[in-house]
Amino acid sequence: MTIVLLGYMASGKSAVSKLLGTVLELPVLDLDDYIETKEGKTIPEIFETKGEIYFRMKEHSYLKEVLEIKESMILSLGGGTPCYANNMNLIHTYTEHTVYLQTSIPEIINRVKNEKAKRPLISGISDEDLPEFIGKHLFERNAFYQQATHSIFTDKKTIEDLVEEIKTTLH
Repeated sequence: MTIVLLGYMASGKSAVSKLLGTVLELPVLDLDDYIETKEGKTIPEIFETKGEIYFRMKEHSYLKEVLEIKESMILSLGGGTPCYANNMNLIHTYTEHTVYLQTSIPEIINRVKNEKAKRPLISGISDEDLPEFIGKHLFERNAFYQQATHSIFTDKKTIEDLVEEIKTTLH
């Protein structure tokens, strides 16, 4: 069984996937980490040196590579992964277990405000413009996120709560 976690930046995909993998005794693969290893650069470096179009092409290619392994795993996607290159259709070809970790705009802002430099999409956005930017971005991406087979609201929940909710949802 492959379980794919998706959602906007700072929704908890990486943290939840690690604990979920431990609890379900499944290997965990973070697609962004995989891309960084394969490319020998961080995601911000890839965006800066080669641009977003190059990144999205590579992201699709590596996503396909990972899914074609066909081994049970927890796969954590980057926030934009579901929104490009028909990736949601590709994912649904390989698994029916997709979970959207839905997080409110205020909660996202709270989680990212001190780590903007590590997040290429918001690194140049001023703090006062962040709510509008994230709101527009979420609106644009929502149609893709809503294609997940399950949605779980993350606000005010611990990682342990989210893992338990995912386990209950999937069984």
